[in-house]
Amino acid sequence: MFINFLLDVFRENPDGEAIVWHDRAFSYGYLLEKVKNLQDVLSREDIPRGSVVALEADFSPAAAALFLALLDHCCVLAPLTSSVRKRREEFIAIAEAEIAVTIDADDRLDVVRLDVAASHPIYQQLREQGHPGLVLFSSGSTGEPKAAVHDFAPLLEKFQVRRHRLRTISFLLYDHIGGINTMLYVFSNGGCLVTVPDRSPDGVLRACSRHRVELLPTTPTFLNLILISEAYRRYDLGCLRTITYGTEPMQESTLRRVCEVFPDVRVLQTYGLSEVGILRSKSQSSDSLWVKIGGEGFDTRVVDGVLHVKARSAMLGYLNAPSPFSADGWMNTGDRVEVDGEYIRFQGRESEVINVGGEKVFPAEVESVILDMDDVADAVVFGEDHPIVGQIVCVRVTLRSEKPAKAFVAELKKFCRERLRRYKVPVKVEISQDYQHGSRFKRMRRRDA
Repeated sequence: MFINFLLDVFRENPDGEAIVWHDRAFSYGYLLEKVKNLQDVLSREDIPRGSVVALEADFSPAAAALFLALLDHCCVLAPLTSSVRKRREEFIAIAEAEIAVTIDADDRLDVVRLDVAASHPIYQQLREQGHPGLVLFSSGSTGEPKAAVHDFAPLLEKFQVRRHRLRTISFLLYDHIGGINTMLYVFSNGGCLVTVPDRSPDGVLRACSRHRVELLPTTPTFLNLILISEAYRRYDLGCLRTITYGTEPMQESTLRRVCEVFPDVRVLQTYGLSEVGILRSKSQSSDSLWVKIGGEGFDTRVVDGVLHVKARSAMLGYLNAPSPFSADGWMNTGDRVEVDGEYIRFQGRESEVINVGGEKVFPAEVESVILDMDDVADAVVFGEDHPIVGQIVCVRVTLRSEKPAKAFVAELKKFCRERLRRYKVPVKVEISQDYQHGSRFKRMRRRDA
């Protein structure tokens, strides 16, 4: 019932390429048959409707088909990927998963029934309504991760309106709201989802070139890695029409260089949260950080410089934390923004703002300046407590080539003093040999480490 509109797209386009996996294309006819086969498996295995299913996979024909079959079976999906392998058992326990399904590298399923009866009130609500659900975990890098539960029916509504048919890279992960949004957008419009088991700059751009990808959804951190590696020089990317970025603030200097490297590609900002879904967005221009967000089903407002969102597709609640919504349904996102008419510009997470003697410093602004230095490949700015001024600005820098540390630190501070207010200039500078991002290609700041 819930996926009929998707299956209609599959039936209309049986010979069209639905998904590319391990460089092999699988048609919509194949995917339709796979969904039907897995629906039969769910019935044959006597898996109750409304079961909570932990689904450990990456994008593949079986993973996509099982995702849809479980939706149709009104199950609650808790997708997991290898990025959370160390906390797998913890996540399964928080989700109260009753069944664990693993899809291996050869696209084979392993089903294990767990000795658990999911009884959380949110699950009871979904079962009473006969709706499928979705459990999404925060990264949980510090403390217990939060488990957001969605009624999947409202999340599916926007995909019933057909839009552009595009060949798209599955860069954002299978257990991420952005990755799920990408998959459903592609399938609802009869496009092609190109999977990338190797999420390196070369791996992604090679797939773009080989499979004529038109849309690359990614993150600012990954775009910086593309620039550093110069992988864009090694592949024919004439097929690429649009690059979208989100999940973290974009550095202005990085955006400028991306537009220079890809002058014929639209570069657009996106915005979404696990708690409310993905909002529609419209960048002022490719080289602008100003963006308009919202659209049907979403309301936005800015309170004391912080973005608040109200959404029809908002989660039902957390499994393991109090609700973040106000009595009238607004969520404080914690994202600080500037406002110019209908447009906003993201400055950074409120939790990451560095308070230097009462003055606010946004890490992305300082990073943008430092990334303009010729010798700098990557830079991550963070705050450190200080007994007199409250906090000081610190930065970890990855260099393009080895340099004497003392001379470079002096050069960096001089460079920043010429371009930033004094309180924004880093006091401490660390030189790192590593790139500072996690498996989701987002910057890892000291307080998140």
